[in-house]
Amino acid sequence: QVQFVESGGGLVQPGGSLRLSCAASANIFSSYAIGWYLQAPGKQRELVASIASTGSTYYADSVKGRFTISRDNAKNTVYLQMNSLKADDTAVYYCNSPALVVSGTDYWGQGTQVTVSS
Repeated sequence: QVQFVESGGGLVQPGGSLRLSCAASANIFSSYAIGWYLQAPGKQRELVASIASTGSTYYADSVKGRFTISRDNAKNTVYLQMNSLKADDTAVYYCNSPALVVSGTDYWGQGTQVTVSS
């Protein structure tokens, strides 16, 4: 079973912070790297950060130094700490396994909306 449940989004002012949570099904969490994707209106989903089971991380240039991805293996949960938020960060945020995404998975959660606005 493949399941992702995202939460933690909301409305925040520029410069503010949010922490997103992604609860993944245990079989996926233990076997795959997990990533956070954003999808802005009218645009394709793009990977902004990922974390492997080893703890190795990847960040897109647009979020380096502002976002931090982490994982809690006991809770099968991945977090995205978002600081110094900008209006351009406004999007629906999803989590998934990059390996599954590349293979064309249809399994996506409902996402969580992040809106950065004054």
